[in-house]
Amino acid sequence: MTAPLTPPPPPHHQPSDNAHGWQAPPAVAGGYAGYEKDGPGTTTEILEAAVVTVAVALAGVLFGVLWWWLAPHVPLVADDTAVYLKDTEGEQAIGVDGTFALLALGFGAVSAAVVFLVRRRGGVPLVVGLAVGGLLGSVLAWRLGVYLGPTQNVVAHAKAVGKGVTFSAPLKLGAKGALLAWSLGALLVHLGLTALFGPRDPDPYESPYSSLPPVPPAV
Repeated sequence: MTAPLTPPPPPHHQPSDNAHGWQAPPAVAGGYAGYEKDGPGTTTEILEAAVVTVAVALAGVLFGVLWWWLAPHVPLVADDTAVYLKDTEGEQAIGVDGTFALLALGFGAVSAAVVFLVRRRGGVPLVVGLAVGGLLGSVLAWRLGVYLGPTQNVVAHAKAVGKGVTFSAPLKLGAKGALLAWSLGALLVHLGLTALFGPRDPDPYESPYSSLPPVPPAV
């Protein structure tokens, strides 16, 4: 009589990472997929901001020429004793400031759009470069327009043209706050373009395994 044969125990399997078809997310340089470093390095951003600042500031040359060309002239007239405004109720002086402000807003919008199309993302250094470049460009345009306009020596100008002859007053920016219009316009336009068309930040609560195939049910 022999003892009944018992089946051998099943082999002991060690758990493995691939027991249910699971695979680790592919690693990339600097971390797992979906966690790449966003944007260029700080040094690159600072260099780009410096280039933007210089380019925007140099555009102030064109701004100054346009202001000198488009700004209305303030008519003056002189007699034997003093120089007077020919039209005391005229609004040419307000028009000079308004022309400067409108041109500054236009240059701000264009410069912000060009920077966004080239850069395609925001960043603190880039925004600071736009703001500083806009202020420098406004100051350059202001001084250039004054230089290109009529002479600042009103008395000598009045003597040169003669008594009772109308001549133009020096180009003058009365509202110095208009110097900030370029920077403000650039910041608003760039912020709007970045919010509408800029890249979106990754969701910090999104699982890194959301893009993996679903796990089949255990049998």
